[in-house]
Amino acid sequence: MEVPHREKWQAETDRLRAIFASEGLDEVEKWAKPCFLRGGGNVAIIQPFKDELRVMFFRGAILDDPQGLLGSQGENTQGARVVRFASLAEVDARESALRGLIRSAIVAQDRGLKPAYPAKQDLDLPEELTVAMDADPALAEGFHGLTPGRQRSWVLHFASAKQSATRAARIDKAALAIKAGKGWNER
Repeated sequence: MEVPHREKWQAETDRLRAIFASEGLDEVEKWAKPCFLRGGGNVAIIQPFKDELRVMFFRGAILDDPQGLLGSQGENTQGARVVRFASLAEVDARESALRGLIRSAIVAQDRGLKPAYPAKQDLDLPEELTVAMDADPALAEGFHGLTPGRQRSWVLHFASAKQSATRAARIDKAALAIKAGKGWNER
């Protein structure tokens, strides 16, 4: 799979990969991007975008960040945090602080520390989903059998529709995937 903008950020990516490797993390390719592991668990991933390069820490919300480098990945992100870069000079200038984040992430991974995911535990189900599950016990069983993250992905997808008819249509279209144990992005 070709990752857009990969070539634009090649020098920065190479420098970041060297930093992660020197901190003792294993590198693998996941989601067509360099991903760094500790003991088989995801620690961070490099994400090239059109206007910036990001390093996303999977457990970023619990990392010690005295330099304030970490920002939110997006509106619905709970545990992950990102460091944004716009140049190789920025990577070099932030290297020391980035190494601190990497070491904090390694400690979190080694200790099994995880961020709280309150939005996964306290889902506000759209009325249309509740009605559909009441009418289709297999849909209800499938939905409740999903991981909290997969449940949340569907709820966010359904709830983002402004009209009730659109929410209901999305639920009807998703029913087979939900019954098959798939999340919204796995269809």
